[in-house]
Amino acid sequence: MSAGRLLGLLAIGRVMIGVPDDADAGSFAASFDLPGTSGGSRGGLRHGPTARRIALGGALRRRREVAGLSRSEAAYEIRASQAKISRLEAGRVGFKERDVADLLTLYGVQDPAERAKYLDLLGEANSPGWWHRYSDLLDSWFETYLGLEQAASAIRNYEVQFVPGLLQTEDYARAVTRLGNTDEAVIEQRVELRMRRQELLDRENPPRLWAVVDEGALRRPLLGQEQTRAQITHLIEMNELPHVSLQVVPFSYGGHPAAGGPFAILRFNDPELPDVVYLEQLASAHYLDKRSDVEYYLAVMDRLCTLVEPPSRTAPILEAIRADM
Repeated sequence: MSAGRLLGLLAIGRVMIGVPDDADAGSFAASFDLPGTSGGSRGGLRHGPTARRIALGGALRRRREVAGLSRSEAAYEIRASQAKISRLEAGRVGFKERDVADLLTLYGVQDPAERAKYLDLLGEANSPGWWHRYSDLLDSWFETYLGLEQAASAIRNYEVQFVPGLLQTEDYARAVTRLGNTDEAVIEQRVELRMRRQELLDRENPPRLWAVVDEGALRRPLLGQEQTRAQITHLIEMNELPHVSLQVVPFSYGGHPAAGGPFAILRFNDPELPDVVYLEQLASAHYLDKRSDVEYYLAVMDRLCTLVEPPSRTAPILEAIRADM
């Protein structure tokens, strides 16, 4: 590269993208392992297109900053709005090859080999994830979550209404899905999607899942007695896995720091991917990655986890709930 020596390399699949050492945000290193390859030094995570898109957006943002250009100047070059540049750099939307090529030219990236690395990464970022086959069922805001969930190294989840999706039995998932759907074909497709999501807990180098569930969600009668007991038994078994921790917030506890509603916090091993807080609503979702917001939710989760019984005490709690059914 013309920028001289490099302090950091962004490794994505087989693509290495150099970052000049005068980048305002400093150097960085990240490793992304393609499905079917051996694990890297940072855990061998399998990153889908969402994570690659975020990484590409971050690399382009650093290039823009090194070039001393504003978002409005970059937007003018690709005939877009400043808001679109913000979304591209955050990895919230897909990239067009022409836009990436024009931005690289604007940022002074002239070396053909270096440009090819960005464009190769572009192809990976735009490739459909496994959930693409369910795209007719999914809103775009939830497709983003699926991509982040697949790329996460740790998932912390607080649920007040339902059992967390990654821990639901098929019967429970079907009962929850029926609350908002009447088409049996759509219901079965959505249940299939949820079961497919859960496969990430069975893969090599799975993410660390730490879930906190309100007792009300466990006692809510969505199923018949035997099916409900089966769901509780499934939770007991899942809590025994080394990468899964489950805690229960009992009725007796009263108010607590997370009383505002359910949320998830996703963490990634790679420094180019910031922690993300996911807040789902009935017809949309909010993604928070501002450091102050994430730290607030982390503090709430940490406080909640220290106030209730630890995961080692969850099995007796669940057994007591099951015995009452």
